[in-house]
Order: sequence, then structure tokens, then C-alpha cells
Amino acid sequence: ISGLAYALLVAVPVGYGLYSAFFPILTYFFLGTSRHISVGPFPVVSLMVGSVVLSMAPDDNFLIDGSNATGANGTGPLIDTESRDAQRVLIASTLTFLVGILQVVFGVLQIGFIVRYLADPLVGGFTTAAAFQVFVSQLKIVLNVSTKNYNGVLSIIYTLVEIFERIGTTNIADLIAGLLTIFVCMVVKEINDRFKHKIPVPIPIEVIVTIIATGISYAADLEKKYNAGIVKSIPRGFLPPEPPAVGMFSQMIAASFSIAIVAYAIAVSVGKVYATKYDYAIDGNQEFIAFGISNIFSGAFSCFVATTALSRTAVQESTGGKTQVAGIISAGIVLIAIVALGKLLEPLQKSVLAAVVIANLKGMFMQVFDVPRLWRQNKVDAMIWVFTCVASIILGLDLGLLAGLLFGLLTVVLRVQFPSWGGFGNIPGTDIYKKVKEYKNVIEPEGVKILRFSSPIFYANIDGLKSSLKSTVGFDAVKVYNKRIKALRKIQKLIKKGKLKATKNGIISEPGINNEAFEPDEEPEDNEDLQVPTKEVEIQVDWNSELPVKVNVPKVPIHSLIFDFGAVSFLDLVAVRSIRTIIREFERIDVRVYFASYQDNLISQLEQSAFFDDIVRKDMFFLTVHDAVLYIRNQMTYSDNQDPIFEKISLMQESKEPIEFTETSRPDDELDVQEE
Repeated sequence: ISGLAYALLVAVPVGYGLYSAFFPILTYFFLGTSRHISVGPFPVVSLMVGSVVLSMAPDDNFLIDGSNATGANGTGPLIDTESRDAQRVLIASTLTFLVGILQVVFGVLQIGFIVRYLADPLVGGFTTAAAFQVFVSQLKIVLNVSTKNYNGVLSIIYTLVEIFERIGTTNIADLIAGLLTIFVCMVVKEINDRFKHKIPVPIPIEVIVTIIATGISYAADLEKKYNAGIVKSIPRGFLPPEPPAVGMFSQMIAASFSIAIVAYAIAVSVGKVYATKYDYAIDGNQEFIAFGISNIFSGAFSCFVATTALSRTAVQESTGGKTQVAGIISAGIVLIAIVALGKLLEPLQKSVLAAVVIANLKGMFMQVFDVPRLWRQNKVDAMIWVFTCVASIILGLDLGLLAGLLFGLLTVVLRVQFPSWGGFGNIPGTDIYKKVKEYKNVIEPEGVKILRFSSPIFYANIDGLKSSLKSTVGFDAVKVYNKRIKALRKIQKLIKKGKLKATKNGIISEPGINNEAFEPDEEPEDNEDLQVPTKEVEIQVDWNSELPVKVNVPKVPIHSLIFDFGAVSFLDLVAVRSIRTIIREFERIDVRVYFASYQDNLISQLEQSAFFDDIVRKDMFFLTVHDAVLYIRNQMTYSDNQDPIFEKISLMQESKEPIEFTETSRPDDELDVQEE
């Protein structure tokens, strides 16, 4: 019954739904790895096939003037339905053949992993949108209202508008039959769900309703008395195999790609549910090949794309079917219908079949209630669900699926591009380090900043690493260096003028000369004088003390920087070069850089990228952050016993005479710069 109903979605005569419920089972029996799924039509896939069929063979292509043509409800333009249906069957079977070829290629190339990119929120939003599309497409059949076959962007909106514009032409007999079918099917399905542990076999309500509706339609002669839309003709027996129209491949290749992926994703997701329940495994790549060959085979017999028939699968499992032999038995039942019983279903109203389809959409529509739960648990997943659903409704199922997929990948890129980061501190008495902003009792080691960047580092987020580094340390290393160079140039200039004097203890004003060293920061510099290669002399400057020139040099309160790379899984070439630059920028302002908690593969990546040299060495890397902190403490303890750390700079003197370092007398109780 579902096969007959889903043929309406494909826009082909309903009899071809029986073929699509029979032929795919024969090949899947030999090639499939799932023991429980029943292969056949699925509403979402059928609608996607139908959108291609309607776009390539619209009614407008078959308008004729003649007595043998039939109009819609006896009015409107006359359509050559025989030629139209033949062309649509050819398109559907050709599309099925092409989908099968693509699925076999995907399976041979071992790219079953592609379905992993169809995340659960994306599939939920997509199938809900598809359910809405299916509902609208079947609504006009339940009402027996004729509309144009819209396709593409906003097609569902145009269809709804036209349905309501022509609501006055509703066929009451079809509407009543459809509403009763929907009501009865939904009530009985609810009973099946509520009492599934007490009912040994689910009540086959679709079959029962179909038989009753067919009897009523035949007995009351609804077609002649109330102009009800009925099935009219179901072919008996099988049609001979026909080759696909290869010339159409170019027009349907894009749609066939998305249909192949969606059909496979639905089948595998259902198959995995039963495989988990009954403790066996299914092979994703083999499933691709199995469904591909099934679609190639069935495409030759005028079928449309097959995936998992949910209702048949549920019945097959609940009645104790544990292998694909049960699928062959169901195929045998369909065979009987094709050969012998098809003629008996000809008085059946199409609105009843459409109502069966609508009643089966309940589960898909119920997915809407997942959105509030998703929003509470993960707002990004909720956004993917809503975006995919809206895009699939507005753009159509194929473009909507692509848009949802791209949006989902974009959220991943953005989460990697803007990861969490923060300065870390030590929990006293332990070797545990936690984020300073989130924990009250953590203490940052004196003179040390620890930065954790929770993401792979690559070209897209390297700027984020740099900005998080500036926020953590509290200064810009490049700006500090440039300010220091500017201050040194001013000092050199004042030494040349005799306003300052370089001594071994630092820089002092010349005795007896008014100190005019605090010159404006904007004073133009004589760069040419600085570049004269004369006598070089080394002096000492404490950059954290007050300088004798009016240059605002930022203070550097740290002597060490530790990168916690525990969450960095890879580095690209741009990241490697940028990190080398960061190391050099901090080294030249006397801040040592270390790396901790790195993953093993990072060292080999860095070696391949020519990361190490005389300045950037492997002894900068530590297994844990605590190891790095202990090493820094030992280094600082050793350095405290030596001369204090000052930056040594080179000053150029115009005079070729060596500079005299003078000792200035001071009281015994006054400390010099170094002693301080």
C-alpha cells in the first residue's frame, strides 16, 4: 500500500509503486549486510525524485487539442496523460539508474564516510521539511484540487497559495474519504505504539483501510456519482526491462547526487538502529554497493529510487523476521498483488492513498518538539536544525540539503576559528593548572603567563591566537620592542649632545649640565646619525625603571611565556611560521617562550616544517605545564645569584675616542642601580 501511495509523490501512475516495492528486494537479499531492513520507497526520497520528474516533464509540455485527451475534473486545458505518464516513468527510471551508478561508485571508492557529515540535527531538520513538502503535495490530492506543478525555490509557497485559491473546487467525497483515513490510521498507529508489548503483531491498518475504501468506492460508484479521483488502472504482470535514457543524465546529475546520499543515509541510519538492537554490524561501503546495484537493476524495470521502507521494516521486525528471507516473503506478497490483485484496487480513491502517506508523516512532524531540547543542550545544533528545515522548505529539498550541509560545516569552522582560550594558573600545592577567570583559588606563577588555546592552529585562526596572546600577557611584544628602539635612539642622541653619559651602572645626566633629557616624544629623530658605523659600546638599561627620556615604553611584567598545546592536534605551515615569529618577538624583549603538553605528532610536524634552529630549540618543549614552571623557577633561582638581567644594547658614537666610564661618588648608604 505504501508503494502505491508513494508513487503519487513521484508523479507516476500508482502501479509503478508496486514494482518499486518488489524489484529492489531481490538484489539486496544477496548483497545487503542488514538483516532487518525492508527495501522499498521512502517518502522523502520519493518526493525528491518527484521534483526532478515534474521539472523535466511538466504538464505544460503535453497540452494538446483532441477528443482523446482528458482534462482536470473536466475543466481546464486538455493533457495527453498517456504520453506524459510514459515520459515521467522514463525519467524516474533513468534517475534511479543514475543514482544506482553513483552509489556503486561511492561504495567502490570506499567513501561511505560521507554520510557522517549529515549530522543528526541536519537530518532532523531536513526530514521535517520534507514531511511538510510531502504534506503539501498530498493535500491537493486529498482535496482533489488541480494546481500547476511548481518546482524550485518557493515552489511550496506557490503551491499552497494556488490550493487555497482553488479551495472552492474541492471534491467533498475525496475530502471526507481522506480525512477519515487520516483519523483512523493515526488512531490505530497510536494504539499500536501504546500497546506494542501486548499486541503480538501491529494492526495493518493501511491494508484494512485500503480494502474498505476500495469496496466503498466500487459499491457507491464514487467516480461517476461524485467525480472522485480514483486509481483507474493498475497494469497486470511485469513490463519488459528498458534501457535508461542516457541523454538525460546531464540534466539530472546534480539531483541524483543528493538523492543517492540521502537514500543511503536513511537506509544506513535505520539499519544501524536494528544492528545495535540485535548486536551485529553493517558495512557502510557494502551497503552503498548493495543499494547501488538494487537501483540499477530496478531502474531497468521502470522503478523509482529505493531505500528503507520504514513501515514494512517495522512490521517485518515485529513479526519475528531476523534475516532478509522475511524481505523475500514480503516481495512475494507484492508479486501476488502485481500479478493478480492489482485489478481489484482500481476503484480505490487517490485521496485515500494520499491520506495514508500523510498519516505516516506523524513521526517526522513530531521531530519539531526536539528543537527546544536541542536549544537547551546545544544552541549551535538547534540552529543547524532550524536553518536546514527552513532552507529545505524555501529552496527545495536538494538545495536545502546542500545549504544545511554547508551551514553545518560553517559552524564547525567558526568553532575552530574562534575556540576557547585563557590564561591558566596553578592550584596551590598541586601540579594542576586551571583557567584563572573560572577558578577563584588558582595563582599565576610570578613572572610567568600560561596560555591555553583549545583548537588546532591553522591559517584561519592564527590571528585569534595572536589576539588571545596579547590579552593574556597584557602587552604587544612588537609595540614594546619598537618603543624601546625609539627610546634608545633618543638616549643615543642625548649622549652625543652631552646631556647624558653612559656608565657601567647605566645612564646618568652629565654633572653640571641642566638635564633636558625629557624631550617630547614627537621630536623628529636624526636617523642618519644613528646609522654611522663608528665605535660600539655596550651599556645596561633597566626597562622597568624610570627612563631619562620622555618615551612611553610599556612595562613587561613577565620573563617567561608558556603555551599549553594539550588541545592542539595539528599545525599548518602558516601557524608554524607565525609561532616562530612570536618566539622571536618575545625573545628580543627578554621573554623566554616554552611549550607544554604537546601531542607527539606535533614534533614531527614541526621538524618537517623546518621549525627548529639555533634560537628555537627542542629544549623549549616540556611534557607538562608544571614541568615547564619548575624549570623556569630553577632558571630564575640560578639567575638571581648572577648579575641582574638587563637588556644589552649597542650604541654608536661619532667620536672614535673610547668612551670613558666615570664613577660618581655617592654616600655609603646609597644603593646603586645594580644593588637595587
